[in-house]
Order: sequence, then structure tokens, then C-alpha cells
Amino acid sequence: MIDTMEPKFNIRPAREDEAGLVLDFIKKLAEYEKCSDEVVADEATLYNSLFVERSAEVVFAEENSSVVGFALFFHNFSTFVGRKGLYLEDLFILPEKRGKGYGKALLKYLANIAVERNCGRMEWICLDWNKPSLAIYRSIGAIPMDEWTVQRLNEPALKQFAEDFPTF
Repeated sequence: MIDTMEPKFNIRPAREDEAGLVLDFIKKLAEYEKCSDEVVADEATLYNSLFVERSAEVVFAEENSSVVGFALFFHNFSTFVGRKGLYLEDLFILPEKRGKGYGKALLKYLANIAVERNCGRMEWICLDWNKPSLAIYRSIGAIPMDEWTVQRLNEPALKQFAEDFPTF
């Protein structure tokens, strides 16, 4: 007998007891992006950041009650727009579950959150080599910000720079 039932798909917020699951998905994303050595987060830090400080939010995509993807986002602020925006930090779908529209569904879910929260825009970054994701982003109307270059002070550089702050 062939099962012809469509899988049941759901998106839901992460629960407080799922900080470990969030970390697992962050590690899977880091592996996909070829930067596993950069993950220093741990379960306790994520729990505190997500569920105590509420610095960011996570939603999970589920197929038949099994988590198949996640998105982590937070609010930023645009001085030009004069309102907050929704910034998508991470989105990841398990490789074996790709091609079913789950990533696009997560993006649409987040777009609805942004609209409900009166955000002026939604933004994220994508690695240049990630052609499948870039194609999806173009298909939904996202535009590249080619004139902009991401700048970063990692923690050691940040601490060093902060220490060197002159006293006036």
C-alpha cells in the first residue's frame, strides 16, 4: 500500500525547553556554511538570550511533528524608514527536506510577523555561493544590496577596540 497523504507542515515558536534543539540547528547551518569552527554558543547562552533577555526569537518548521528547519530573527531599526525592521539572522532546512517549499514558507511566516509588528522592512544576508537560496530570494522579490559591504568586529577585536577608547 502506498501512502498518498501529504505531509502535515507547521511553523511554531521555539519553546523554552528547546535551546538545545536551537543549538543543534545552528551547528547544522554552520556545517552547511563551512564555518563550524565559528560556533561558540552553548545551550545555556542561547536559553538566556532567547528566553530570558528575549534578544532574538526562533521559529521551527515541522513536518508531521518532526522539526525540519528553523529561523532565528530579531528586530533592528532603520533611521531612514523611522521604524523597526525584522532581521533574519539564520534560516536552515534539513538537506533531505529541501525542495518542498519549507524555506519559502518560513520566509512568508516571518514576512507576516513583520507586517503584523509594523516593520518597515525585512533583511538578511546570504553567502555569495549559495545560489539555490539566492534564486529563492529573487523569486519572492528580494533585492540585493550590492553597494553595501558587511563590516564586523569579532569579540577579540571588539574588546581590543573598546579598551583603546580615549578619554576626553
